[in-house]
Amino acid sequence: METFAVSLPTIKRWLKQRRATGDLAPKPIPGPPAIKRDALLEALPARLAEHADATLEEHCAWWRETAETEVSTATMSRAITALEWTRKKRR
Repeated sequence: METFAVSLPTIKRWLKQRRATGDLAPKPIPGPPAIKRDALLEALPARLAEHADATLEEHCAWWRETAETEVSTATMSRAITALEWTRKKRR
């Protein structure tokens, strides 16, 4: 336990899950699917290709005009990260 820094309740919970399901795979995340994110991930690559040096705020403003839906800079940042896009700013 101390070697891996795992508490006894965690080990008990894993053993219970293993007995019940026969597997230790993580459970699905509860809640409805992310509607904004799916649409954003679909439209964002073309935007990033055309406007690679735009700021997060500019991308959010573009999305507000395009989809008529508000999205935060944090959500935009997570979407860009999910696409594994590296931002390079012009000097």
